[in-house]
Amino acid sequence: MAHKKAVHVRRVYEDPTQADGARVLVDRIWPRGMTKEKAHLDEWCKQVAPSTELRKWYSHDPERFAEFRRRYRTELKDPQHADGLAHLRDLAKDRTLTLLTATRHPEISEAEVLAELLRG
Repeated sequence: MAHKKAVHVRRVYEDPTQADGARVLVDRIWPRGMTKEKAHLDEWCKQVAPSTELRKWYSHDPERFAEFRRRYRTELKDPQHADGLAHLRDLAKDRTLTLLTATRHPEISEAEVLAELLRG
């Protein structure tokens, strides 16, 4: 029986928890004011982040999230993004995965779109 994959989305600024599993930053830009030590990352998978053009167009406008999700899912099909997504799928296969982002509203971020795809 297939179980729902444990993929979480959190802000990188929140303290890590035991339940996080593998912690992966999915932003293209390093979070402001964050040190590598404080981030407690297992890795930084910036190749899966949205393009600069898409990120700037979206600008975390809640009214643009549906269109951002559509455009970003399209971007995820290009080879570089697809490799990053496949890597995240591998990480999530047999353990909990927490996707980290610096945005104030992770529920309307690329991390949320990735989590939806990974949970399948």
